[in-house]
Amino acid sequence: MRKFFSNRRLVLIVISLVAAFGLMGGSVTLRNNKSTPPLIQQFGNDIVGFANDVVAYPANWVGSIYSNYSNLLNTYQENKELKAQVAEIAQTKVRDQTLAKENKELKAELKMKSSMTDYELITAAVITRTPSAWQKQVVINKGQSSGIKKNMPVMSGGSLVGRVTEVNKTNSKVELLTDTSESANRFAIQITSGSKTVNGIITSYNSSTNELIMGEVTTKASLKKGAKVYTSGMGGVTPKGLYVGKVSRIGKDDYGLAKKVYIKPAADFNNLNIVSVAKTSN
Repeated sequence: MRKFFSNRRLVLIVISLVAAFGLMGGSVTLRNNKSTPPLIQQFGNDIVGFANDVVAYPANWVGSIYSNYSNLLNTYQENKELKAQVAEIAQTKVRDQTLAKENKELKAELKMKSSMTDYELITAAVITRTPSAWQKQVVINKGQSSGIKKNMPVMSGGSLVGRVTEVNKTNSKVELLTDTSESANRFAIQITSGSKTVNGIITSYNSSTNELIMGEVTTKASLKKGAKVYTSGMGGVTPKGLYVGKVSRIGKDDYGLAKKVYIKPAADFNNLNIVSVAKTSN
């Protein structure tokens, strides 16, 4: 029964289409026939116009959908390309910033080379610095094959940052000035005040204020803020005259008996990327 009605519906659709096209064809004939009365011609024109609308509307609708879909695809593609360009620009910006930073550090090392005529400076990059030993040591990418030896001073930006304590074939371990642990070798330093020189060693480091501390200073010499601090060469491990930093303030120790000299280091110990190992030229 259902099949009969579906066949009947199909027959009705076919008959309707045939009738519509027949009316359209007849209306065209009537419209083109000059002897046809105006009223009938007008009726024929209306039929043709209606048939054109019936045919044109679905076609225009399909065309509009296709156009919108095509525009959507083009917009998606353009958006994808723009996102790729934005990501590439961001990567380029980060790369440029990194190169600018490294260039600045290398320029500082070259400037230091022009002032330290008694040394041959071997430029190296920091390759390892663990959080657990952040203030104690770093590992650089130069070793025996580059002429590095134990106890050579290590510089950054024209000032002392540490000395080599272990040398391997292609890398070396550097003990930093800020390493004040019991196992560390103390750095001997001196401060010139007028005609007097105050000698001492770096006994501690305050990470919160970024200050090296020269303790157990028993001399009565008057020290001023801003006085320059250099290595003294005592002990024969680190050469004399390497710049360390400036006196930032002066106080007493925990017992109120002897002075404590607080020193602001010239080097940025939290940003060590490029360093120079000082090798005596003679």
